[in-house]
Parts: sequence; C-alpha cells; structure tokens
Amino acid sequence: MRMRKLLNIILLTIISGTVALGQGKLVRSEDSFLIQLQERDSVLIGDQLHYGFHIKNLPVGVGVMLPDFSQGFMPGDSVEIVRSWEMDTLKTYGPKKSPKSRDIDFSVVITSFEEGKYLLPPLSIVSESAPGSLDTIVFKPLELEVFTIPIDTTTFEVHDIKGQIKYPVTFSEVLPYLLVVLAIVLLAFLIRALIIARKRRVSPEAAPDEPAYLVALRKLEKFRGDKYWAKDKQKMFYSGITDTLREYIDARYGIDAPEMTTAEIFDNLGHTDVPADLFVQTKELFETADMVKFAKAFATDEENAAAVPLAVRFVTSTYQVETTEKEGGTE
Repeated sequence: MRMRKLLNIILLTIISGTVALGQGKLVRSEDSFLIQLQERDSVLIGDQLHYGFHIKNLPVGVGVMLPDFSQGFMPGDSVEIVRSWEMDTLKTYGPKKSPKSRDIDFSVVITSFEEGKYLLPPLSIVSESAPGSLDTIVFKPLELEVFTIPIDTTTFEVHDIKGQIKYPVTFSEVLPYLLVVLAIVLLAFLIRALIIARKRRVSPEAAPDEPAYLVALRKLEKFRGDKYWAKDKQKMFYSGITDTLREYIDARYGIDAPEMTTAEIFDNLGHTDVPADLFVQTKELFETADMVKFAKAFATDEENAAAVPLAVRFVTSTYQVETTEKEGGTE
C-alpha cells in the first residue's frame, strides 16, 4: 500500500539504473533526445545539452521512477550532470481542468570538458501499467561528440589584452556637462555681483553726500540712555559705539580701523592731530569695550554713562579740527 502511494506521485530522483519489480514487462523505446542549449553546428567543450526522453500519452495518476545520477553520470566523469531531472508537459489530452493523459519530456542538463566521442548511458523509467505490475521502459542511448576549437600552431601568435574601444565623444554627450559648468559660472558671477552691490550700498541712515561725522553722531544718538547698560546688553552697547567710531576714523583719517585691532588703531592715531587727553580716554573706551566683548567682563555704571558722551566728543573735536584746517587752507 505504501509503495502504491509513492508511485502515484512523479518522483525525480529515487533509484539508479534500470530495475523491474514484481510482474511486468521490459519496453524499449526510441524516444530519446539530445538537444544543445547553444545554437551551434557542433558541441564544444563546456557546452550544455538537454539529454532525456519523451513519454507519450501518459495517463494522469500513473507514477514513474527515474534514474538517480547523484553518485555520477558516467564512468570517469567525462560527462557531468549540470542540472538534475526536469519535467516539461508538452501536450494534454481531455478537458483542460482534468486531463486524462499527457505527453511529457523528462531531461537532465549535461556537459563535458574533455574532447572526445561518448556513448551516453541509456535512460529508463519504471511505471505502474496496472495495479501490482511495474513496467520498465528503456530508451535508446545517444552518442555525444565534443570538439575543441582548433589552433593553428604554425601561425598562432599570442597577443596582449586589447584595451577598451574608445568611441568619439559627441556634442550631445558633452552638452549636459557644459550646461552644468555654465550654470555654475553664472551663479558665481551673480553671487559676486550681489556681494559688490551690497558693499557699495549706501547706508539707509546716511544721505549720498552726508559727512561722516553726521552719520557717526546719528548712530551714537541711539545708544544714549541706560537701556543698554544691563549686563546681557553691554556687549551690543559697546560694539555699537566702537564700530561707529571705527567707521568714522576710517572716513576721517583714512585708517582702515574696521579691520584693525585696538592697538593697531591707536598706533596709527598717534600720528594724527587727536588731542592727547582725548586720545587716552578714547583708547580706554576701546579697551573697556574689548574686555566686555571678548573677556566677558562687565563695565560699571560710571563707565557706561561716560561711553556715549566720550564718543560724541571724539567725533565733534576731530571734526572741528578738520573744519579749522580746511578754513585755514582756504585763507
């Protein structure tokens, strides 16, 4: 009963060789085939082929047993199995949903890496033709001839590996890169133009020809009062005052004060007509501002109260000197 259940299923790898069990008969068939996977007029070393047989009109439900080549296909392994048994239904007989019989191909994929002519082993299956009766069908073995590619040793010459073929570059291939480069160049010019325009932009607080001292006095007026004396606002307070004075010194004396340190500014101012007492007090103001901005120190209320008046006095005093010089030169 157990054997009968096994025979009702198609088994692809169970037994080896040709075996007949119980009562039955031996049937010989010509329906074997050898088909190349590659479309060539001969079989070369390493080519793969389907080796198998046709079963025609096999009733549905009839079990078959196929040879087991797991231990080897041929003596000497001159021909090898690449892929084991595979079943392919070619045609069915009867209704599509419940066919009565089928035409089936059974095949393995073989190959050989040795030149020569080989008689392949015969293929066989065991089928149940009637309850309790097993029949063996043996298919005619086929011949396989494997060739190598002939080499003329008299003219054969070893060549170096060829390099990659270099095709000419077309304009359509280069165009996307050119557009990207052009876009980058245009973007760079645009950024540069915006930076230059921003540098040349006149401050909204000053008229086009307004004197530097008026601009400075207007900016310093914003810092009057004690609203910036709190510790968390002192950095902004002293930065605003000293930045205003740096811009004024740059415009008045031609000293690049915005880009200089406090020491560098007053080294240059020492050669100008700034009064000595005003020079000392203004330098102390800048030093206090540096301590607040960079050393996280805090100025006293007295220092805060004196900061703006001192900055205003520096601007008005040096402006008056400039005016006097101009008037003296005119006379």
